[in-house]
Amino acid sequence: MPTARDGNGKAPRNGDIVIDVEGLSKSFDGKQVVRDLALQVRRGQIYGFLGPNGSGKTTTLRMICGLLTPDGGRGTCLGYDILTERDEIKRHVGYMTQRFSLYQDLSILENLEFVARVHGLADPIGAARQAVLRLGLEGRERQLAGTLSGGWKQRLALGACILPKPDLLLLDEPTAGVDPKARREFWGEIHKLAADGMTVLVSTHYMDEAERCHELAYIAYGELLAQGTIPEVIAASQLTTYTVSGPDLNHLAETLLGMPGVDMVAPFGTSLHVAGRDAVALDRTMARIGEGAKLDWRLSSPTLEDVFIDLMSRSQDNFR
Repeated sequence: MPTARDGNGKAPRNGDIVIDVEGLSKSFDGKQVVRDLALQVRRGQIYGFLGPNGSGKTTTLRMICGLLTPDGGRGTCLGYDILTERDEIKRHVGYMTQRFSLYQDLSILENLEFVARVHGLADPIGAARQAVLRLGLEGRERQLAGTLSGGWKQRLALGACILPKPDLLLLDEPTAGVDPKARREFWGEIHKLAADGMTVLVSTHYMDEAERCHELAYIAYGELLAQGTIPEVIAASQLTTYTVSGPDLNHLAETLLGMPGVDMVAPFGTSLHVAGRDAVALDRTMARIGEGAKLDWRLSSPTLEDVFIDLMSRSQDNFR
């Protein structure tokens, strides 16, 4: 797959599609963790990878950004071939893992200056101070990284990733163990970066984070089961959902499991979400169960979490 270059030998950046891969596959110890995966991501897009633990999200991210060689498949990332130009891809990618990887015994400013020097920035001190201001870390410059809370460590890690101004940012479950306020602030910064033209790939299993992405890919045990915008993913599920409230919902949930048209039963606060892909069969079951019962049945729109639970229930764990 030849790649055009500009006069400086760099891949052109005026294309709208920055990631275009197909047939990606990868196995470890005889177990296929990614199987025939294809996707496209546009510039400035926040693209989320959603799925259970061990589903192949991290492996997919690493193959796309040149950190891992696929067993099969082909494609380009930022205009570079993912098989033959992996080193070029890595020069333009920032990668933030869920584990804090900076120096605990250095201060915020010292960590950022070190990263700036590693990347050969012309003014490492100035770049570090600009990152401090952008991420709201002023006043904490001299604080040791090891003494920071999870949310502040997250900001510092993000600041280090974007110091060299990468074209592509990879976030591997970046907010695990971080409080909701810090997560919201983090995502506000991610949307600012995307608005400035940075493309962001993020793996997560938090529903609220998935809903902040422009598009999603749902991966379960190596297979891509759904992708698109949130409305597209929900519509493609073809789920009909009822919200049920009333007495003895635990007994009701046990009764509904396995009945015609019922593919999913999940508690949501003081109610149940009952969903299925066969709307006619589900309606009949609802009518049958509702006879004489003191239950409030309301037809509702399926949520992304409904779709997530339904897809998980139909996925087969290939590591068992």
